[in-house]
Amino acid sequence: MQDNNNRNTIIFVVSAVIILIVYQIFVLEPASKRRNAELGRQKAAAAQVADVAAKPGALPSAAPGTVVVSRQEAAAASARAPIDSPALSGSVSLRGARIDDLFLKDYRVSIEKTSPPVELLRPEGARHAFFAEFGWTGANLPGLPNAGTVWQLVEGSVLAPGKPLVLRTSNGAGLTFTRKIEVDDRFMFTVTDTVANLGAGSVVLAPYASVQRQGVPDDLGKNQIVHEGAIGMLDGKLQQVKYGKWLKEGGPSLTSTGGWTGITDKYWLAALIPDQTEKVQTQYRVTKAAGGLDIYEANYVGQPHVIAPGRQISETTRLFAGAKTVPVLKDYEAKLGVPRFDWAVDWGNFWFITRYMFAFLDFIFRQVGNFGIAILLLTVAVKIVFFPLANKSYESITKMKKVQPQIEALRTKFKDDPAKQQQELMALYQTEKINPLTGCLPMLVQIPVFYGLYKVLTVTIEMRHAPFVGWIQDLSAKDPLTVWNLFGLIPYDPAAVPLLGSILNSDFLHLGPLALLYGVTMWFSTAMNPPAPDPVQQKIFQFMPIMFTFIMAPFAVGLLMYWCWSNVLTVLQQYVIMRRFKVDNPIDQIINKLTGKAKAAG
Repeated sequence: MQDNNNRNTIIFVVSAVIILIVYQIFVLEPASKRRNAELGRQKAAAAQVADVAAKPGALPSAAPGTVVVSRQEAAAASARAPIDSPALSGSVSLRGARIDDLFLKDYRVSIEKTSPPVELLRPEGARHAFFAEFGWTGANLPGLPNAGTVWQLVEGSVLAPGKPLVLRTSNGAGLTFTRKIEVDDRFMFTVTDTVANLGAGSVVLAPYASVQRQGVPDDLGKNQIVHEGAIGMLDGKLQQVKYGKWLKEGGPSLTSTGGWTGITDKYWLAALIPDQTEKVQTQYRVTKAAGGLDIYEANYVGQPHVIAPGRQISETTRLFAGAKTVPVLKDYEAKLGVPRFDWAVDWGNFWFITRYMFAFLDFIFRQVGNFGIAILLLTVAVKIVFFPLANKSYESITKMKKVQPQIEALRTKFKDDPAKQQQELMALYQTEKINPLTGCLPMLVQIPVFYGLYKVLTVTIEMRHAPFVGWIQDLSAKDPLTVWNLFGLIPYDPAAVPLLGSILNSDFLHLGPLALLYGVTMWFSTAMNPPAPDPVQQKIFQFMPIMFTFIMAPFAVGLLMYWCWSNVLTVLQQYVIMRRFKVDNPIDQIINKLTGKAKAAG
């Protein structure tokens, strides 16, 4: 019995050892090898994708061909899902799942009622293509979606607020890609990309997004006052690179946590907005395509993600594509946490004047409902603010004009002794309590206001196509009437005149009613001042109203309105002071001539 127990114990131990050896050889060791191999692949892939993330220039990009087709043909080359929101119309391309066909419903090309809506984005293949694309980049992964991938529309039919589109595709190697595209009632798209790993091994992917413009239209990048080109708020700093510099020198590559990046025109913007907590690598690049086409691109790459088998991840990117309306930009800034989004508007180096001037002008507009009236009221407000300083200055000018006969007598008496002449003049100024330097102060203090309003009228879309009264239907444009066709009374275009058309239609000779009115009001304001001591200076000052009439002719109507109205208020203020001091002035001279008093006095 004891022998049987010993034998059974030996058989059990031997069998257990054999089972353990077999399990070790055929189960544990292969599993360990698979784990090690998987970890090796993950580390290698992570290193490669991290390298890609550090070099956005390595992003996949489909180089366009040399064939340029019409916009309609380019759009028809791919199946599409329509976009129809209160502010936008267009379509999403199912090839590449790009947002590449977009019109702004509330903005027209011109003030004509039949004018078509402004086009913002256009599909690749058309001249000056402009679009946004999204995707994933990874190392040694076949079949990642690219510009040529045709996505399947699995949910939705028309992209509208509350009605998203859901697209799907796979790489045929275990990865399924789902893209959900949403749009709000203004200009913001939300793109949520999901990757599901149904394969046997882990993969590492990094999200990317890109805004691309293939060639710059001829009417862009020419204005030196307004920024057009690359733009972004990255790492807390505003980034701006004009098209010309961008082409010659390229753009910066930056690391940022959140922020936004894109391409801007004067009034329109296409900007990518990553998750504001995510660290991204951004780049502004220009590449040459077939046929010498310059491709301008603003892109970013997010952080790499390891996706284990049976798992999925999602990444959300927002795309702003629309008009740079300040209240809308500030609303997105507040609600979505987009940093300094209203800086997409080119406020300039004197932003501390321009931004607050616009805010005040916009406040007045919301009270009166007309930007033209708002400009006039803003002018009055500026005059009230500077009234004490201006009043003191104009009193000094009036006193100088009153003692002008005495000044001329001293200059004649001491013409051969400049030192004595200056001494006597200073004594006269002291006796009459005159400070000659105060005369220029009103002009100096108004220069920042003039610049601020000029910038506001130039860069803010709120002024675009904003009407006033009568023939003034666009305060941001130059006067539509000109003296060369008698302000529209003669039905012909001066530009069509043989040989002289290009000259008459030049900005310098675009003499509209407001430019001429500006010249007249400037002459009155100049005539209120005492004459310069030197005859040459006198002629220069007499010529200045004529010269500035031509200089100001091509400026925006709204700016001419401000300056004309400002001149009128200045002349009235000077006139009241001159009447109080009983000093002769050009207004009374004209009134006397018209009423015959001047002849009777003679």
